[in-house]
This record gives sequence, C-alpha cells and structure tokens, in this order.
Amino acid sequence: MICHFTAALGPGGRDDQSGNNGIDARAVPSWRAWYSVAICMVAYILSFVDRQILSLLIGPIQADLKISDTEFGLLSGLAFSIFYAVMGIPVATLSDRINRPLVISAGVAIWSLATAACGLASSFAGLFTSRLMVGAGESTLSPATHSLIADLFPREKLGRATAIFAVGSFLGSGIAFLVGGTIISAVNVAEGVTVFDVALRPWQFVFIVVGAPGLLLAPLLWLTVKEPRSPAARRHADVPSFAAVLRMLWSRRAVFVPHMVGFTFAAMALFAVLGWSPAYLMRTFAMDAGQSGFWLGLIAIVAGGGGVLTSGLLMDHLTVKGRRDAPFVTGVIGALGTILPVAFLPQAGTPAAGLAILTLAMFFASFPMTPSTAVMQVASPPLMRSRVSALFLCSNSLIGLTLGSVLVGLLNDVYFKDPKDIGMSIALVGGGAAALAALILATGRRPFARV
Repeated sequence: MICHFTAALGPGGRDDQSGNNGIDARAVPSWRAWYSVAICMVAYILSFVDRQILSLLIGPIQADLKISDTEFGLLSGLAFSIFYAVMGIPVATLSDRINRPLVISAGVAIWSLATAACGLASSFAGLFTSRLMVGAGESTLSPATHSLIADLFPREKLGRATAIFAVGSFLGSGIAFLVGGTIISAVNVAEGVTVFDVALRPWQFVFIVVGAPGLLLAPLLWLTVKEPRSPAARRHADVPSFAAVLRMLWSRRAVFVPHMVGFTFAAMALFAVLGWSPAYLMRTFAMDAGQSGFWLGLIAIVAGGGGVLTSGLLMDHLTVKGRRDAPFVTGVIGALGTILPVAFLPQAGTPAAGLAILTLAMFFASFPMTPSTAVMQVASPPLMRSRVSALFLCSNSLIGLTLGSVLVGLLNDVYFKDPKDIGMSIALVGGGAAALAALILATGRRPFARV
C-alpha cells in the first residue's frame, strides 16, 4: 500500500533532509555531493552535444540524404524519443535497485558510440536507427541522476543542485553549436575528410568527433562517483512495484497531472525553439552553419544556462520565504515569459533583432527545467523517484520533443512553404505550447503547496 511508503516520511513522502533511504543528506561530505553533481553535469553536457548537433547539420544532411523537413523533424524528435521513453522506465527501475553511477556510466558509453555511428549513416533509415540508440543510452542519465541528487542534498538546497545539473543541457547545446559550426566550416573547405581510408562528408565527421569524449568520461564517472546507498541497503531495500508507483501517482494526481502535462507543454516550447533555431537563422538571414553555430552557442550558454540558474535561485528564494508552491510558480513565470518573444520571431527584420528575440525566448523557455525536477523529488517517495522521473521524461520526450520538432517541420512543408516563413511555424508551436503550459501549471500550485 502507498501509505507504507509515505507514513514514515511525512506528508511529502520524504523528509526535509534527504530521501531518507538510510541516508542523511547533511552527513554526505559537501565536496563529494557537489563533485557528483559536477561530473553528472559534464555527462549532461555531452548528452546534449550528441543530441543537439543534429539541428545544426540540417542543411548538409538534407542535401545528402534527400529528406524533407517533416522527416528531419522525425530524426530530431521521434527517432531520439522512442527508446529514450521506452527504455527510461526499466532503466529507472534498475536505478532504484543497483549502483546508480554504474547505470549512468554505461549509458554514457552507449550513447557516445551511437553518436559516432550516426557519422557512418548513408541513409535516412541508418541515421534513424543510430538516433534510436542515442536515445536509449541517454535514457539512463536523468532518472538516475535526479534520484542521486535527492539523496545528496537537503530540500532547501535542491533547487541549486538540480539547477547546476540542468545547466549542462544548455552548455551542451551551446558547445554543440559552437564546436559543430567550427568543425563543419573547417572541413567544408576540403569537401570532407578521410578516416582509416573511409571517406566522410563534413557532417559525418562532426558526429564522430562529438561522440568520442563520452568514451573517456564513462569509466571516469564509474570510478569516481560514490553511490550513497550502501550495498546492504540496496539489497534489503523494500523497493515498491511499478504498480505501486502508478497508485501513488494516482493518489497525488492533483499534483502530478498538472506537473506532467504542464511541464511537457513547456518542453514542447523549448524544443521547438532550440531544435529549429539554426534553420531559422540560416533560412531567414542566410547565415551559414559556422555563423549560426557561433551565435546560437553563445545564446544557449548565456541565456539558456542563465535561465536555468535563475529559475533555481528563484525557486530556492521563494521556498525559503515560505512559498511551498515555488516550483509551480517558477514554471508559470518561465512559460509566460516565453510567449511574447516567440510570437515576435516572424517579425524580426534583421539578424540582430532575430538573435535578440531568440535570446529572450531561450532565457525564459529554460526556466521550467529546474522546478519540474524538484517537484518529482519532493512529491515522490525515495524508492520511487527514478521511475517517476522516467515517466515524466517519457511524456516529455514522446510528446514535448516529438511534437515540438515534428509540428514545426510539418507546418514548414504543408503551410509555410517559403523557407523564410519558418519563424511563423516556430511561433505557432512554441507560443501555443507555452500558453498551455502556463495555464495548466497554475492549477498545480495549491495541491503542491499541501505536499
């Protein structure tokens, strides 16, 4: 029964110090806790480099593989999200039972190899298959890391810790744009490179280069991050069944329905902007991959990363001031702040105006990342956290990422056929999703405040 898992932890299903899995977060050395966050953030950086690099390479991939915007949207969204969503739940179950750093490091190795395999693809089907495996590998990272962080930090520091981890997504996106644009500009001069007697197009070479660092990080993470749960505690832990997880979610549906639906629409807005902004700059303002990569790299790092950190600090500040609904309030602020700049994307008449609008949109669209994680960790019993996180990421990826990517591509192909009208497609999908996110998240404030 659900009460069996919550009675000892108070109304939130957790105590205020940690997950209480036999772990007192205050007893974990501060340096070890922050080191764990830092190296997992590096893994998150690499995951977003490997995930996001595709959007910068839209031009040469479409030219070589002869694919439409809709098919490219499928590569960006559906191909990645299928295994990312499907594998997330069993991997999260595993994370609640075994060594979490081992699970994470194995995932890093898998997605890094799969990213390099994208560089060997010579067809839509081959690239789609490799992207499936990138998603499968990355499905290990967030559920296990979110659970790990919740065991390492008390509630009042959870916002900062999750924000530091989450900022890796925008550092990774920024590095993908910066490094990818630089590499493709350099090798474009020679029309390709040869590796071990295999001739590669510039975009293929980029995939191989960005996939390599993860193969070095995987063993380092495994060897240096300590699992706070002892082997005996993991072996004897009364891990609830998946059916029990679903019953818990249903019993707290007033919190988790607006959480999962609202933050999924927020993710749709973010992915619509992040995934199609390179094409927006290249088609609207005739920038090449190097130029768009440079500017978007800076925007992702400064505005996206700054938005994540700002939302984490805001959430902690509101929590300290007694606002127990702080995660939902922060999410609503981010969603509302996204609507206006995204709506003005089609009106940008100059590259400077387009870049300024993207900066504002990226800053606010990044806000919901930190509070969405905090809600799961606070409202879920400790031995359910990884699976609740996986279910959320399933919704986030299958609906937020897939629809955010595909709907923009579909609008481009069917309604706005002039390449310069791509801003209208992004505005409709991103702005509409952000508005729905704000409305739905607002309904979760009061129920969460009672947790």
